[in-house]
Amino acid sequence: MGNRFLNRISATLVVTLVIAGFLVFLFFYIKHEFTTTRTEVNDDVMISRIVSMGKLELVKYSMKDVVEKKELHMIIPDSRVLFVAVGEVTACIDLTKVRKDDIVQQGKDSVVVTLPKPEICYVKLDHGKSKVYDVSGVWFADKSKQMVEDVYKIAEQKMLAGAKEQDILGKAQQNAALIFKPFLENVSGKKVTLQYK
Repeated sequence: MGNRFLNRISATLVVTLVIAGFLVFLFFYIKHEFTTTRTEVNDDVMISRIVSMGKLELVKYSMKDVVEKKELHMIIPDSRVLFVAVGEVTACIDLTKVRKDDIVQQGKDSVVVTLPKPEICYVKLDHGKSKVYDVSGVWFADKSKQMVEDVYKIAEQKMLAGAKEQDILGKAQQNAALIFKPFLENVSGKKVTLQYK
């Protein structure tokens, strides 16, 4: 009788330990499942346009500007956005516009290449470095969003105007003579003269 009693206690103890172990495992598993964060990203990339690249970038101006936009009101407080814009303006020559008759050989060792005039390739704000410092007097979220979008556009326009004031297109033309002309001379083995349409 003593042996049967001990066997029963042993069996009960083993079953209890197995159940306790299973419950501990279940506790940690459930805890892990509730505390684990899964990130799911769904996207559908669609190509809206394919553009052939043929622009020779010749100069890039890195710029910084502080832009403040105010909307003045008669009764309610004025709306204001203060924005620090950091970005770049790049000038280039579009080589896709060069035609066969724009390259004229003069004598045995001389070539005249007529290039299109330099143009602004792009004005680009650096969203990582640009920052909205203050938005005040705006009552509705839609209005705040609209003012921030407007100040981004104003910043791009001011950067473009500043780059043109600093003669970015003239600098691009100078750089074409310094960078592109020697390249053409090395490739062709002839003296190259650049002129512009």
